[in-house]
Amino acid sequence: MSQFNAPFEIHVHGDLPLREDVAYEQIQEALKPLWQYAGARSLAAAAASSYEDEPGIRVDQEAHVLQICWTVAGDEDFRQTMEEACMGLNEISAAGAPLEVSFYDTEYDEEDPAEGEEARDDFVMFFVGPTPAAIMQTQRDLLVQDVVHVMERHFDAAELGDVVGAIDQLFTQRFDALVNSMQLGRPPRGHGGSGHGGPRKPRHLH
Repeated sequence: MSQFNAPFEIHVHGDLPLREDVAYEQIQEALKPLWQYAGARSLAAAAASSYEDEPGIRVDQEAHVLQICWTVAGDEDFRQTMEEACMGLNEISAAGAPLEVSFYDTEYDEEDPAEGEEARDDFVMFFVGPTPAAIMQTQRDLLVQDVVHVMERHFDAAELGDVVGAIDQLFTQRFDALVNSMQLGRPPRGHGGSGHGGPRKPRHLH
């Protein structure tokens, strides 16, 4: 992907627990779709973010955690690149984790927008993990956190047990369906989350 005239600044953020036996070469191979997208020949060459005040892509060797706070110029095709990277990260992960991907419209002039023009900003959440169960557990925990946060504005936390129970039931049904599909020889449909649009927000640092 050419860095020139790219319609989006794409920010990837997340911390992924790694298996203790994972070597740097395996991390580089898993992230190959990302560093190749950035036009680099290695992970080290692409690890720095487009913004100097962002950590970029780093590996905490002591904690066995892959830390990503990285911005790259790109287009909508980056979604497929993330899907490919997540497949590789599943193989080296020790637990489930979310990866947030934000698309910021570089062609939108916030100070002087054209009449009727809206920013094409978007946000997508991807989930990675060593097993489908670990991925679903991460999805479930994040959803419960979000729902409880919203509903606590109106209800006490003690009143939300039934809501959390309903979410758990939905995920149990989804997991049972996944297990049944695998037993029938049909692989799961994937690991990525669905994206959703929203109002334009300033690019933020983590």
